[in-house]
Amino acid sequence: MNHSIDQSHRDPDLFGLLYGFRFRPGERGQEIDSAQALRSLQHPQEADEFLWLHLNLAHAACERWMKSHLTLPDEFFEALHEGSRSTRIEHVDSALLAVVNDVVFNLSNLVSSDVSTLWVCVHSRLIVSARLQPLHSVDKLRSSVKAGERFRSPLELLVHLLRDQGEVLTQIVRKTSLSVDQIEDQLLSSRLSTNRAELGSQRRILVRLQRLLALEPGSLLRLLNRPPQWLQKEDVKELRKSTEEFALIINDLTALGERIKLLQEEIAANLNEQSNRTLFTLTVVTVLALPINIIAGFFGMNVGGVPLAGDPEGFWILVALVATFTLIAGRWAFRKRRDY
Repeated sequence: MNHSIDQSHRDPDLFGLLYGFRFRPGERGQEIDSAQALRSLQHPQEADEFLWLHLNLAHAACERWMKSHLTLPDEFFEALHEGSRSTRIEHVDSALLAVVNDVVFNLSNLVSSDVSTLWVCVHSRLIVSARLQPLHSVDKLRSSVKAGERFRSPLELLVHLLRDQGEVLTQIVRKTSLSVDQIEDQLLSSRLSTNRAELGSQRRILVRLQRLLALEPGSLLRLLNRPPQWLQKEDVKELRKSTEEFALIINDLTALGERIKLLQEEIAANLNEQSNRTLFTLTVVTVLALPINIIAGFFGMNVGGVPLAGDPEGFWILVALVATFTLIAGRWAFRKRRDY
């Protein structure tokens, strides 16, 4: 958990509220506590005012509080408990429901399990986001709000969140690409070491990120073709642009995964070739030693009738015989090696 993000903004009055902001036309977001959030929900001061509430689902009373105080569709609460958590944005009743998978806050040692889900519900005057673990893109969005960036609508906040998520994913792709470049350089230098295991781990992470972070095209297409009436044309245009940018990042992720796959195949082919060469060398040594072993076995028998036993030139005859057979076997073996 990132205590600098969550613990300093925890308000016990609003069960599970991590932080909230009130936005007014032409003004920077104003951070509010639980009491101010409730008053703004019940008695908004301006027509174009809207709120962003970010909640912690790990709080035992958070979901119960949302059901009691916020007008959220039933599909939002069903999404909190469903098994499939694919990233999607869809139109539900008069609201937008977004399920966004993102990496956790710490990117220093990313593993395949460091992915968590953010649930978002967007109304015309309210955006509610809820999560179990701190997420990097949400923290970037909060930093932008506190830095004074203006937002004209709740959907613009969601679009900004998607772009922040894309930036985080771009960092992952960039870091992984640098690591793959190093492994590729080692491959070209014939220094393989243990890179197969490292490449396999990186590819598994990229495949999982691609599966979880890619937006469902069906729900997104339905939303863009039939948006809610309260959505502004500028918001729909920005949403379409951000999803196209995110699709490009996913394509880069896919291309990097394919590159890793090709490197794995190349490393496997090189290792297989090295194994074959080693096996062939052992075979050649065995073939060259075969004639002398056979002849030594025959002449080492303690039986009568051993040929050339009484011949004074018998030793040199055997040397010539062994050398001849060894040369024949060696010529055959090296001819096979040239064919290989």
